[in-house]
Amino acid sequence: MNQNYSREPLTDAAADESTPSGERAERDPFLTAMGERVRLLRARRGMTRKTLALETGLSERHLANLESGVGNASVLVLRQIATTLNCSLAEVTGDETTSSAEWLLIRELLQGRDQAALQRARVALAEMFAQVPRDPHRKDRIALIGLRGAGKSTLGRMLAQERKVPFVELTRVIEQMAGCPPSEIHSLYGASAYRRYEQRAMEAVIAEHECAVIASPGGLVSEAGTFNTLLAHCYTVWLQATPEEHMRRVVAQGDMRPMSGNKEAMDDLKRILAGRSELYGRADMSFDTSEQTLADAYLQLRDRLAARLAAETAEG
Repeated sequence: MNQNYSREPLTDAAADESTPSGERAERDPFLTAMGERVRLLRARRGMTRKTLALETGLSERHLANLESGVGNASVLVLRQIATTLNCSLAEVTGDETTSSAEWLLIRELLQGRDQAALQRARVALAEMFAQVPRDPHRKDRIALIGLRGAGKSTLGRMLAQERKVPFVELTRVIEQMAGCPPSEIHSLYGASAYRRYEQRAMEAVIAEHECAVIASPGGLVSEAGTFNTLLAHCYTVWLQATPEEHMRRVVAQGDMRPMSGNKEAMDDLKRILAGRSELYGRADMSFDTSEQTLADAYLQLRDRLAARLAAETAEG
């Protein structure tokens, strides 16, 4: 329960994200849309263009052209990008929900619904297709999600202490399983290996703890399988903060890596937040920790969480 604060990397040094100089020709709408999807998928996973280039073996210039809509990439290149981003090729090249009549009908039913309605639909579908019964301990496991610097470890440890349950930092579990820090997993074995460790760690924590407060890595939400596991077995809280607050807190902890050699660190951070906000929004509740003292943030979080759990229990 007395683990150190997780220091998982937030971003890497990024290449210039702007449109390549000299680009004047009118862009093809399909290529432009595909480039925007690649950029969004990359942002959701917290990957800079430089990181994606290293993972795929492609040049940053090639990726810059692709993302700006002027690069007519081959199918093999697109497949390599999809593999690295852990998504289907269809997700990169187009809208999967146009692939069949049933998809189109389902999409029509969901079109224009608000987030609350979409969440109810997701829960209903998850229960319909679940291979295991609904987890009776879901509300006894509180999982905190959000970017680094939102307060997951600090507030999570305080919450666990008051609830008299274990506090688990998933990053520490991953490190124990792999025998090395997450940064080394990425550098030695790649992003796919890290994702496998993340899924295994999530499953192990759920199996071991019926009651706990869990601090999850910021990028976990970008992996659908692992995130769905978290949502199905834990009551999830998105801890929010402004980009400036995220950066200030990380630097205040003595970690200058977000700023070191990266003049675009703040832009990277804003892109990651924008790319992941819809995913973070799937949490059962959200709580903004910006411009609050630690004591005030904790007391408000504790009280709001208790009220939400009590109300949902009363509703059955």
